Amino acid sequence: MSTDAELPQDLAGCHTLLQTLFESLSQQQDQLQQKNAELSAKDAQIQKLLQRLYGARGERYVHDPNQLQLDFGADPQLADTLAEAADELEQAGQTVEYTVKRRRFKQRAERSETFPEHLQRYEVTAEVPASEQVCQTHGPRKIIGYDRTETLEFEPIKLRVRVTLYPKLACENAPECGIREPERPTGLVEGNRYDTSVAAEVVAARFSLHMPYYRQQDHFAGSGWVPSRSTLWNLVTQVDFVVDPLVRYLGELVVGGRNHPPPVDAVLGCDETPVTVLMPRQLPTVVADDPRSRREFEILQQSLAEGKRTLDGRMWAYRSVQLPINFFDFTLGRQRAGPDEVLQHYAGILVGDCWTGFQRIHLRTDERITHAACWAHARRYVYETLRNHPRPASVLLAWIQQLYDTEERAKTLSAADRLALRQKESQPLVTRIKAYLDSEELQRVLPKSDLATALNYLRNQWDALGVFLRRGEVPIDNNEVEQLMKQVATGRKNWLFVGSVDAGRRAASMLTLVTSAVRNDLHVWAYLKDILDQLLAGSTDYEALRPDIWKQSHPEAVRTYRQDERRYASERKSRSWEQRRRELERRRTNSG
Repeated sequence: MSTDAELPQDLAGCHTLLQTLFESLSQQQDQLQQKNAELSAKDAQIQKLLQRLYGARGERYVHDPNQLQLDFGADPQLADTLAEAADELEQAGQTVEYTVKRRRFKQRAERSETFPEHLQRYEVTAEVPASEQVCQTHGPRKIIGYDRTETLEFEPIKLRVRVTLYPKLACENAPECGIREPERPTGLVEGNRYDTSVAAEVVAARFSLHMPYYRQQDHFAGSGWVPSRSTLWNLVTQVDFVVDPLVRYLGELVVGGRNHPPPVDAVLGCDETPVTVLMPRQLPTVVADDPRSRREFEILQQSLAEGKRTLDGRMWAYRSVQLPINFFDFTLGRQRAGPDEVLQHYAGILVGDCWTGFQRIHLRTDERITHAACWAHARRYVYETLRNHPRPASVLLAWIQQLYDTEERAKTLSAADRLALRQKESQPLVTRIKAYLDSEELQRVLPKSDLATALNYLRNQWDALGVFLRRGEVPIDNNEVEQLMKQVATGRKNWLFVGSVDAGRRAASMLTLVTSAVRNDLHVWAYLKDILDQLLAGSTDYEALRPDIWKQSHPEAVRTYRQDERRYASERKSRSWEQRRRELERRRTNSG
């Protein structure tokens, strides 16, 4: 503690001492705030990791009735509306319960437990015990009818060998004429040892049911045939060779090509996921005039010099909004050269996350491609700050949830009507969000906090986040493509890796066909077998082999139960609490 002798005795010296103390105190406060921000960021990171390990996977954000009292703007009808909603909350709950029960009862009444008519049936007559055949009073009993029951049976898949006899024709007593035989059809493999039905089953099992080759051995072993893994691999390789022209055609329809430009005002979703690639024993040959081959050679050469045993590959999914077709591409690494090469003929809107390769794509393509950002990613960033910054996060999440409420009602509308609804309801909400981002409250957020990261994401991608307000075809997020990538992730957990760069390309081709068939609710095996048969027969009518066109002439291969599942799920989601509340408000307004 300072003594009187140590203190300055003049006024100027006192001012200097006070100024020094104030500066020291200010520096200490800045250091304290910085440490608090670092601790807050570390705590948020720990909570994020705990959420990934033990928490629910979905971003569940439920409106709290108390949260609705936050100040969302100077709306004169807001207080009255919230008060009415609070008064009718109990009545709304009763109405919901009655509506759900009635709808479920209706579903049970419509459900049929009979087996499909096309299933093979055979009759077995139950044996009657001898004691029941004769009546002690009247003698032998007579059959007056039958009670009929149906029991579904299952047999493992059956394999059979088709033996085809090719007649040899010759002129009797004239060997100089030679021998004639009927022309043999083109087979999938040499000698036509394996039918397309077997190859279709191998492809569907691996890329639709996610069964690696060693599990498929057990699958076929139940029928008495144990194929080697190399045999299964060879079948997939031959399938890829046969369907390659069709896959290229589908790719040009989705991302554009020299012969098939993309649809007018095209909208395309894109996402990627990592895939482990085994390091080859020797470097491949560089293909002349192929930039991708050169890049792959350089990556492999560098990895081989570093002694790596595996490489980081990427599986890219391109999902067309106008056409029900998906296209997959495989690359080594995550360089933007991969998407740039695939999209070199594409013109339209590209929906995706805010990866740096997408952010400036409009400049690299001379405005040919416009990037539309994903509101689900923005919501995720904000949601992760809810624990440490409840008030601003709750305000932003409430407005974003209202955007999604509007999108839920706009699902069944045409593009023009959807755009009109967005302009009416979503545009004011987006304007409010922007005003709140620019408000003084959020300008004072510490720059190193997790909230600042979320806010910077919104601010930096603001133009891209607003693209959906200008086009009705543009989705509000990229969730459809992310759901598509889950099919790759599920398979990756089973087959773990791809054996080479060529195997990655084959996997991309197979995923193009399989996921497009699944998107159109097709029986994957039936679709693959038929297109293989037609391609081997010399068909070049690739338009007829498109999954959405093919299903029109093959209604028996359409999985209608998937369509019913989506319809029921949409109905359940459409009756959310927010929409039921609005319905009650409309009814009350009309009755009043």
